[in-house]
Amino acid sequence: MHGNATALSAFDGDMSPQAAQGLFVDDERLLSRLQVLLGDESASPVAATARGARAEFFGAVRGLGDPGADPTVEIRRSRLLYAATMVEDITVVNRSAHEVDTTLLVRLAADGAPIADVKSGAVGAPAVRPWVDAGRVVFETGRHRTTAGFEPPADALDLHEEGAVARFDVAVPPGRSRTIRVTVAARRTRSTEFDADPGSDGVRWDSVHVEADDARLRSLVEHSLDDLRHLLLRDPQEPEDVFAAAGSPWYLTLFGRDSLWAARMMLPFGTELAAGTLRAHARRQGSAEDDRRAEQPGKIAHEVRRTAYDASLSGLALPPLYFGTVDATALWVTLLVEAWRWGLPEVEVRELLPNLTAALGWITGPGQPDADGFLKYLDSTGHGLANQGWKDSKDSMRMRDGRIARAPIALVEAQGYAVQALLGAADLLEALAEPGADRARAEAAVLAQRLREAFWVDGGPRLGRYLAMALDGDGRRVDGLGSNMGHLLGSGALTSQEAALVARAVTGSELLDDFGVRTLGRDNGGFNPIGYHTGSVWTHDSAIIALGLAREGFSSEAVRVARALLASGEAFGYRWPELYAGEPMLGRPAPYPASCRPQAWAAASAGALLTVALGLRADVPAGLLHVAPPTPGPFGALRLSGLRVGDAVVQISANRAGEVGVTGLPDGMRVVGSA
Repeated sequence: MHGNATALSAFDGDMSPQAAQGLFVDDERLLSRLQVLLGDESASPVAATARGARAEFFGAVRGLGDPGADPTVEIRRSRLLYAATMVEDITVVNRSAHEVDTTLLVRLAADGAPIADVKSGAVGAPAVRPWVDAGRVVFETGRHRTTAGFEPPADALDLHEEGAVARFDVAVPPGRSRTIRVTVAARRTRSTEFDADPGSDGVRWDSVHVEADDARLRSLVEHSLDDLRHLLLRDPQEPEDVFAAAGSPWYLTLFGRDSLWAARMMLPFGTELAAGTLRAHARRQGSAEDDRRAEQPGKIAHEVRRTAYDASLSGLALPPLYFGTVDATALWVTLLVEAWRWGLPEVEVRELLPNLTAALGWITGPGQPDADGFLKYLDSTGHGLANQGWKDSKDSMRMRDGRIARAPIALVEAQGYAVQALLGAADLLEALAEPGADRARAEAAVLAQRLREAFWVDGGPRLGRYLAMALDGDGRRVDGLGSNMGHLLGSGALTSQEAALVARAVTGSELLDDFGVRTLGRDNGGFNPIGYHTGSVWTHDSAIIALGLAREGFSSEAVRVARALLASGEAFGYRWPELYAGEPMLGRPAPYPASCRPQAWAAASAGALLTVALGLRADVPAGLLHVAPPTPGPFGALRLSGLRVGDAVVQISANRAGEVGVTGLPDGMRVVGSA
């Protein structure tokens, strides 16, 4: 994938509309079929790999070449995406003793299906009839004109109602190869307000380099940063600003919490992504009351799409700009505060102060619609999101016995996010000599006290006390054992004794397994290890919990979660999926069938692992860099290059004993060993 384009295929490189595959650009399927045949035979897939904007496929053609057990004719396919162009080199390799003389066929089709229909499983969209222009096959779909060109030119082009077939007469001597290049290029014929282009060159991560005793960490970090870089998009309103699209292929657009968490976890590598993300959301911050869009003044949007989103099978129908989120506003505030601490220039921070004021006004005003003073949500339209926290599936809020909670819902993590946002905003406003710091601290104290009084559950001798996932529409505790409580660690909303109870709960056997923290306890009613939010493991969720454990001083627990995430990363070839099964199969994690992969806050979790492993926290305005690695560390001795503290590029090393070395700090900065 690259920015607004994704090529999704089978293991052999072919694309089929029946398998929700194809080339997608701007949420429209521009190729629904890409099939390569040598003679009348498809290659048997042998190996495939994908990383960032590249993918490679290796297959054997059994029906050609020398007889015998070993295949002697291969097809190698190398695919590269750049913006809205896909270049694929198809190479026939002849390792037989005789010349291979055959035909190579490339079958192409397009249907222009919207991404929502493809994700919902709707198939059978009518193919678009192509035409030929100067040796290129041309498809015209809803908002794009797509051309497929060939080098060398095809020996024949056959067109039909369901697509096109390009034929190449191929003669390959023994020990030689022949390559056919197919270039598929898309051009917009109709624009929308959110036609975002790729932004992979908008960050400076090239100097990031990791060495560790556990060599898997280097592979995971390199792969994750490459994937995340290719998920970056430019804000159409200000192309200098980049943000992370939520995930490929379904969510290549701006999402509130996804982009904010991804930018936050990547702060150790520079503030460019955070700054672009903050400004992209600030430009679209709510300014009016609009029930259709769930908009309120000061509120940060949930998602921005190119067109309205209509998933008829699920009943979800959303306008292009939709505000149905209870947590993005507080997360925006905290990202601004943390970016300031990592060195975002003061002039850029001050430019966002009006948006900060508006966001704080929403958190302490419309965000708390009832007299109980909790942030909560209720979809009043009937076709918006029923749940508006990060666990946004309809069945995510479960009682211990499995019953689904009734709205309106007050999520425990939303209250924690708000407390952290208010406390951080108070520090920022005070440092900049701006009004409002005392009020923000007072509001944080009141909300934290309400939280502590309302959300605790007595789980008996086995579970002990833990935090409910939410309060339901009747004010009752949604007492399902969920991972939500782990997001309060490090937020400032808990006392040290309360944090210890949460740490015990999220790392207990009911939630933590060998590959991460489950979204719902395995003994909870309604537990389903492959349920979207009812027992699966989400990469970012586990990473956030690891960060919170480390921040609260629970080093050994943070190390356990970090090691579990590294194990899952290795199992998935160092490209984490969005989520995966909460129970291993034959000792390995199983991916959720429709999960994004790569996905922004999953890929950014590599930054969280490094933060945990080094005990990182920056306070550039105060001239401090906190480095406090746990001992023993999760990955052994560790060296990180390319850390960014303000404008300085810093190197940090930590040996197995936890002894730290830091070079490259700017003048006036000092290292302290405790956060």
